[in-house]
Order: sequence, then structure tokens, then C-alpha cells
Amino acid sequence: MLVTDGQEKKENSVANERFTNAINYKEQNIPPIWMMRQAGRYHSHYQNLRAKYSFMELCKIPEVAAEVALGPVQDFDFDLAILFSDLLFPLEGLGMGLKYTDQGPRLDWHLDATNFDKLRSVDDAMELLEFQRECVKQTRALIPQNKSLIGFVGGIWTLFTYAVIGKHDGSLTQAKVLTETRKKFFPLMQEIIIRNIQLQLDAGAEVVMIFDTAAGELSNAMFNEIVFPYVDEISKRFPKKIGYYSKNTTDTAVRKILTLTNLAGVGFDHRLPLTKLIPENTFGFTQGNFDQSLLFLETSEFKKVLKSYITDIKSLSAKERTGWVSGLGHGVLPKTPEANVKLFVETIREEFA
Repeated sequence: MLVTDGQEKKENSVANERFTNAINYKEQNIPPIWMMRQAGRYHSHYQNLRAKYSFMELCKIPEVAAEVALGPVQDFDFDLAILFSDLLFPLEGLGMGLKYTDQGPRLDWHLDATNFDKLRSVDDAMELLEFQRECVKQTRALIPQNKSLIGFVGGIWTLFTYAVIGKHDGSLTQAKVLTETRKKFFPLMQEIIIRNIQLQLDAGAEVVMIFDTAAGELSNAMFNEIVFPYVDEISKRFPKKIGYYSKNTTDTAVRKILTLTNLAGVGFDHRLPLTKLIPENTFGFTQGNFDQSLLFLETSEFKKVLKSYITDIKSLSAKERTGWVSGLGHGVLPKTPEANVKLFVETIREEFA
């Protein structure tokens, strides 16, 4: 049955109806819309706050983090707010240090086969991550009741690549060959990820996304060995509460993830054909996947490209695109024109009304 706005609203619920429908795989015309990094450097609201606070303060002062998350919901009318935080805080909690520079995040030291014992305990890491609880609570209290709130954690492989080499892209050779270190690190990090997810859910997040940006650098065999089992475990621990996003992932890995029907949903980048993936996901939401770089186009050209993208998705019936959550292939890039972000949201709603 087609669900329209205003139908099947839960009593006393605090959530976005369209996003709830997508999680529950209910057919609807207008998709919910959110973008990775929707609260970020492109946005004047963020820039004004960043002029007053360091990035670390933006993340760790609850009332400030809530204000950052609220900004794009107010200015662009996204259906969801996202916890404003960073996926590297578990590594800081493990004693690896963390600084944010003009060149990006920097750890004080990198993990290798000789220094594993320098890592702090899971309990120590969770003590540092406790600030996120109040950040989630204050964000939930600040955003409108008809907007959803999602949290996020880093994927276990992505966090390992940062711990070993301080980045998540490139060949990642060192991370791939430190097999014994990985085997010791993964159980430790998996416990932190699970407890971090629980913390965010307890504080008011409706869904927690796993952002596994580095997973696309793995072969299918390595993906099956060192990513899939950990996502599977988490999805079973928190049924219908976890979303999984990976970047540049192979078709084989994508279809492997789509077997995890305990997930609330999945997200993929712009390299994959959304019109094929949406119908293949029959359990929850499929998020994406307009190429974020195209938001830099001049307005008239942007409208043409967006129209073509929409026409492709409209080749699916409302039933066939059940679960679709509109957004980008990855995060909003710095200096993206705000006008095109707003135009994207307005156009999607108009075209699918």
C-alpha cells in the first residue's frame, strides 16, 4: 500500500515519517533526503560557528554540536539531522592521540606489530566517548520533532587503516599485510563500536550508520573475511537500527551486504547504478547517490544534470523504488554552492510529489 504524508504516524513518536517509512520498507512517493557531511565547511552556518570554536570543540561541546547539526536542517529542510562528531574518536580513546590540522586529522602514533600494548582498554576508550551521549540528547532536543536523528561510527576496517597509516585511501598496503596486528585489533575495536552504537541509540539516535569508506580498497575475498562478519554481527545485535555505507565497493561486495536483512539500510556511492540497487534491497532503505561533485555546476547546467538523474530513477515505479533515501554518493564537498544544495532538496520533492 502506498504511504502518503500524514498516514500511519506513531503516537508520541519523534521521527521523520518519510525516513521511518524507508526503514520499514513502505512504499511512498517522496523520499526522505539527507546528505553525508550536510553540516560542514560549505555551509555558512558551520563557518560562523567554526570561527568561534575549534573543530574538536564543535564535536565535544554538546550544545555546540547540536547547533552545528541543526543548521542544515533549518536552512535546507533535510529530513534528518546527523550527530556532529568524528569517526576517529575511538582511536583517541585508545590513547593514540588526535589533532585536527589544515591537512586533516593526525594521530600521535601509528599502530604496528611492536606497539599494540600501548593501546588503552575498551573501558578507557568508552569513558572518553561518553561526551557523545549528551551530544545526541541535546541534538534530539534541539531539532524539530518531525525530523529524524541518526548517529554514526566508523567501520572496523576503516578505523584500522587510520590506526596503522593515518588515512583511509590509496593502496593501504601496510594495513592489508599486518595480519596478526589486525587479528588482535579487531576484537578490541568491535567491542568499542558495539558499545558506541548502544550509547548513541540509548541517547536518542534512531539509526546508527557505519561509515566504512576504506572498504572499497579490499578485494572480494578480503571483504568477505575482514568486513562482512563484523557488520553481520552488529546487524544481528541491533536489528533494524544499523545502516552500512561503503565507497567504491565492488558489485560482489554490495550484493554480499544486501544479504544482511537485519540492517536498517545501506548506502552506496555514485559509481553504482541506483536503479538496479534499490529494487534488489527488499528489507530497508537504500541511500544515495547523486555525484556530489556535480553540485558545483552552474545553475542551469546543474538543473539539466539533476533532471537526467531524476528521470533515470523515475523509470522505477513507486513500488520499485520503495526504501529510497535521496542523497549523495559521498559527503558534501567544501565550497559547494549552498544554492545548489537547496535546489537539490526542492527539486527532488517537487519531482516526486
